[in-house]
Amino acid sequence: MSTNQWELLQKIGFVRVSGSAEEKQAAEILREEVEARGEKARLEMFEVAGQVIKKVSCATEKTSYPVTAYGNCGETDETGLTAPFYYMEVPGPVSLQQASGKIVLVNGYLNYKLYQSLIDSGAVGFITYNGEARDSEETTDIAHRELREKLAELGKLPGVNMTIHDAMRLVQENPKMITLVVQQEAANAVSQNVIAEIQGLTRPEDVIVLTAHYDSVEYSTGVYDNGAGSVILMELLQHYHDHHPNRTLRFIWCGSEERGLLGSHAYVDTHEEDLKAIRFNLNVDVAGAILGHDSAWCLGPQSLEAMVQTYAAHNGIQLEVKSDVYSSDEVPFSDQGIPSVSFMRFGERGANYIHNRHDVLRYLSPESLEKTTKLVLNFLDQLDQSAVFPIERTIPEDQKKKIDAYLNKTQEKK
Repeated sequence: MSTNQWELLQKIGFVRVSGSAEEKQAAEILREEVEARGEKARLEMFEVAGQVIKKVSCATEKTSYPVTAYGNCGETDETGLTAPFYYMEVPGPVSLQQASGKIVLVNGYLNYKLYQSLIDSGAVGFITYNGEARDSEETTDIAHRELREKLAELGKLPGVNMTIHDAMRLVQENPKMITLVVQQEAANAVSQNVIAEIQGLTRPEDVIVLTAHYDSVEYSTGVYDNGAGSVILMELLQHYHDHHPNRTLRFIWCGSEERGLLGSHAYVDTHEEDLKAIRFNLNVDVAGAILGHDSAWCLGPQSLEAMVQTYAAHNGIQLEVKSDVYSSDEVPFSDQGIPSVSFMRFGERGANYIHNRHDVLRYLSPESLEKTTKLVLNFLDQLDQSAVFPIERTIPEDQKKKIDAYLNKTQEKK
């Protein structure tokens, strides 16, 4: 690993939310870094939906709870929506019947299946929460969340998010009635992908796309998720600038991944012709954890998983390998029939954090970052040096169903 890799991770280690000036700043840093290494880079802009929250509140007769509004959720009038309160521990026949006509506090992440159950139950509003009870209230930020497009298509309910501490207080209070006020207006923004390419010497018609997202969530410096993946891509670019590849390598630092893989979706949607030449996608998302383990999730023929396992065994690498959908930028490519592998170094529970203020450099190390960098580089080198490309360009039917479920194309939800 070059000394520049850790320095670059420090340089982009600031909050860089989708569509913000800070995300654009990080994109410019990456573009300039590519060009400083002797290659050309460009920014490809794309529009992202956004909202300006005008007014939000959540109150009972006794207590006013600090909350954030779900972007793109349903709105109330200025006086708000008042309805009976209900805490739904798990969705089920009894709880869903009891949720009808109520503002419902739910456990866990508001995914498609859970939201659909709220819509079907006749709930009129929802409350979610974030954080860990063992954290102090001073270090628990109220996350800003969004009702994503596929959920909004089911119908827009007013919704808010609060800390886990206030969620416990609300359940203990167990009020008969609760009032939500949510007012917002659309305010779209611009995000961008950073793209560079090194032409292959002997098989330039074969394109391998390398991806890593560089945006973060609010409150998070996002060095683990995914500044680390971004600087690994930069290290790969440096290597192949110095040692020219046989096949064409296209580097894409994806914007707005944290809002639903928007950067990789934007690329796929606007480069239909270019997709025909892409043989493979290698994605890197989370790395550098001091305490953790390396993993590779594959989408493609069974031979791909076998190839990754053989690679790890041959090189004496303990690597968790599986065929499954990883929630990252490989999905839009594999949705188009392009095989992929996502490399990650998962931090152990309690030793690493994502999507909050605790995603910081103190839990990462240059040595751990270098370990994953070498793993990824050597695998990529194996692909690039192959006389015949070793992976068939196909996605098996069972994996297509998983991708469709992840993208909410079917009724089977993750």
